[in-house]
Amino acid sequence: MQDGQTEFPRAPIFLAGPTAVGKSAVALALAERIGGEIISVDSMQVYCGLDLGTAKPSPAERARVPHHLVDVVELTEAFDAAKFLRLAALAVKDIQARGRVPIFCGGTGLYFKAWLSGLGEAPPADPQVRAELEAVPLPDLLIELSRRDPVTYERIDRQNPRRVIRALEVIRLTGQPYSAQRATWPSALGPRPSTLVTGFTREPADLRRRIETRVDGMFAGGLVEETRRLLARGLAQNPTAMQALGYRQVVEHLRGERGLAETVALVKTKTWQFARRQGTWFRRQLPVKWLSLSADTPVDQVVAELARECGDAPDR
Repeated sequence: MQDGQTEFPRAPIFLAGPTAVGKSAVALALAERIGGEIISVDSMQVYCGLDLGTAKPSPAERARVPHHLVDVVELTEAFDAAKFLRLAALAVKDIQARGRVPIFCGGTGLYFKAWLSGLGEAPPADPQVRAELEAVPLPDLLIELSRRDPVTYERIDRQNPRRVIRALEVIRLTGQPYSAQRATWPSALGPRPSTLVTGFTREPADLRRRIETRVDGMFAGGLVEETRRLLARGLAQNPTAMQALGYRQVVEHLRGERGLAETVALVKTKTWQFARRQGTWFRRQLPVKWLSLSADTPVDQVVAELARECGDAPDR
């Protein structure tokens, strides 16, 4: 850098998509090419110990490229979008201060939206209200939500009890629709980014095959044993962590509710359903530029295209 020139921080890159679509492999290769570091946008990879079931980056992958917001809280701790914002802001500042590129990569749409659009001015969790809502069956909660806030009812993931409970908690505490909560961008994080999110997609049959292969690998790698260890560390007492795909189903298996083969099949089905909901959510909620991958799409080809878009030199 010559005297008198100012080196501006390198803008973050955003890579999103459903589980098992292949975004992590692209993020790793892209980070190596352009001098980037990965910020995990995954509400479950933040938990220490939730490794196999969350497809957490391996020690070898973390040695290749620094990862942030992985293993940042214990199973006994709560984690939410507000904490993600605070930690992500620190990570971005640190990465940019070293002249490197922050690469947000993951599948938790709410965290992407929080970073890009800010959090609503919603009250903090109320233990008593939360306990009352958790005691109500999900169908009854959905009836209340449809009556009190039809806008949120149409937009929310109605198969996710945690999201439904939070929406109703805010409604009960404020007396206002959850959809009416104003979004604000905390001044500490700077202005809202105007960049698009690159979203990855695949043909349904291809994505489903990848999901089934991943789930088979998780069980072969020891998901049942991992879950058993996590139960001893308090997994069942953390309602957020228990939402992680695979773990709840394995806990039910360990309690004798179903056999192993049936559990594996159920996890595959649940993961496929979740991936479809992720794709729908991203299309409705974020400014996504979609990039279709196929079974024979080389990672290097995708990385080269992304590198060109962010102004990286072709021969870097």
